[in-house]
Amino acid sequence: MRALIAGFVATVVCAWGQAPVKGDLEGEAAKLRALVGATPRLALTKTVVKVKAPGAGWEMGFPSAVAMGGDGLLYVLQRGEKADPVLVVDGAGRIVRSWGKGMFAIAHSIRVDAAGHVWTVDAASSRVMKFTARGEKLLEIAVGGQPAGKSGFNGTTDVAFGEGGRVFVSDGYGNARVVEFTSAGKRVREWGRAGAGDGEFHLPHGIAVDARGLVYVADRENGRVQRFTMEGRHVGTWEMHGKVFSIAAARDGIWVGVQHFNEPNGAPGWFLRLDRESGKVLGMVESYQGQHVLNLTAEGELLAGARPDVVLWFRRGGR
Repeated sequence: MRALIAGFVATVVCAWGQAPVKGDLEGEAAKLRALVGATPRLALTKTVVKVKAPGAGWEMGFPSAVAMGGDGLLYVLQRGEKADPVLVVDGAGRIVRSWGKGMFAIAHSIRVDAAGHVWTVDAASSRVMKFTARGEKLLEIAVGGQPAGKSGFNGTTDVAFGEGGRVFVSDGYGNARVVEFTSAGKRVREWGRAGAGDGEFHLPHGIAVDARGLVYVADRENGRVQRFTMEGRHVGTWEMHGKVFSIAAARDGIWVGVQHFNEPNGAPGWFLRLDRESGKVLGMVESYQGQHVLNLTAEGELLAGARPDVVLWFRRGGR
């Protein structure tokens, strides 16, 4: 029966144009279960921030991504039509401010840079926007190059930042590439193409840059993390044996959000902390379906969103 289910999932996913490259889905699932089972559980406790409705008729949808600003507030990018796409929330779930009505087709990722600017990514229009913490739009990057004939998800997936204002965008739904821009939004270079070889992608879904200037790409349907210089030279690959949705760089390593290949997108998965040199898995936390996009606080705590309307904060010390 499990084999039949796996085959059904593979067929459906293939029909959506995102068929996993891995052929032995059950075998990959067994490897991921073994990896998680042998990994120490980290002392991070899941807490739920319940966002409070400001009035009648208000309703939050799926929080596709959650980040923390330099002001200690949570910046939530959500997809519901009965609320602004960007919600700024305090730790008690009270909405401090919001913005973005009519500016997004498919809200996908939100990041806050070192200067406190808020960046958003739209997976349909393939636009990256930069805002002040108050919601004033400072920059819009139209990534472009979207293939014709597709609808819905057909654009960019995530954004990350390097020294000197360098901006890196994973362009994963319609394309299979990373595109670099200057801080002013001028295109610098791109790399990658569809495939399973070094420097090739099958839905690059997340991107991060560490303090050393290495670029990490969550190559989702290939089930791996690829590493590059900021000029796009491939320097290594870490196989993860499951869909790698999200990635974030911390002082103590690299975090990824993974789930099984043979389960529908959004099924429960794990956040794994990896050694930045070897890719060895050092610790894990159950993601409770929140592995879509991962952000970190300055203290190394994890922030994510889960369906249908859950804001997750994985805190140290059980706070």
